[in-house]
Amino acid sequence: MSLSARIDAAVRNAVLIGQGGIAPAQLSGALTYATTPGGARIRPTILMSVAMACGDDRPQLTDAAAAALELIHCASLVHDDLPCFDNADMRRGKPSVHRAYSQPLAVLAGDSLIVLAFEVLARAAHVAPDRGIQLVLSLAQKTGMPGGICAGQGWESETEIDLSAYHRSKTGALFIAATQMGAIAAGQESEPWFELGARIGEAFQVADDLRDALCDAQTLGKPAGQDDLHGRPNAVTALGVDGAMQRLKDILAGAIASIPSCPGEARLAQMVRMQAEQIMPVFAPVQAQA
Repeated sequence: MSLSARIDAAVRNAVLIGQGGIAPAQLSGALTYATTPGGARIRPTILMSVAMACGDDRPQLTDAAAAALELIHCASLVHDDLPCFDNADMRRGKPSVHRAYSQPLAVLAGDSLIVLAFEVLARAAHVAPDRGIQLVLSLAQKTGMPGGICAGQGWESETEIDLSAYHRSKTGALFIAATQMGAIAAGQESEPWFELGARIGEAFQVADDLRDALCDAQTLGKPAGQDDLHGRPNAVTALGVDGAMQRLKDILAGAIASIPSCPGEARLAQMVRMQAEQIMPVFAPVQAQA
């Protein structure tokens, strides 16, 4: 089974848990809608790649961790798109959940996905209870306060923003969770994997800032120009397009250099390079025309 097929199966099986029994049909449908199609599945791909680089001796736990992480990410997108936040009509090239199902169902769908993520981890924890507990703690810390994605959204309501803390929470948190949870699932210490996750997260934040500034809504599959519209701090405003591009290249080079020693280090470095190649070409044509 390919890595992408393994991830899709894990997410699909996780969503089925939330749709079991006698469940409200519209909310059940919203869970599937919010998680499919899955986009690039970057975070679970990183998680599984780290776990495989470290031996992946408990694949059932790795699958649960990858699914749980993706459910949290999908939940965050559902909530981000709501009128009280970004008020986005499109996500991944289709109507956002609140446009397709209504605002109340979007709130409930996001909440349900968050709760389901932790249920998925709890169901798999018997495979290696000590690892299961660590996975729950890691995901909780990167989801809530003070340094998770909830904090990242919360920073946007402050009059003075700590840009580093904002980016680390808003985008970096789930990438740090990806590298650390992959290590935990394979029975390794999580701390050495913090820097890799932080660097990948920072790279994707800068890339997202560039996409928002340079690409149109059709290319993005969601509204463009949101940073300027909402007055958010971003790399393009702070560094300019050329400066942000150079910053992105420097971060990605540092990410590869920060990979801890492990049996699958070379293969993992190749995965990071592949992710980098997927980011960089997006901006080349636009920059050339500038």
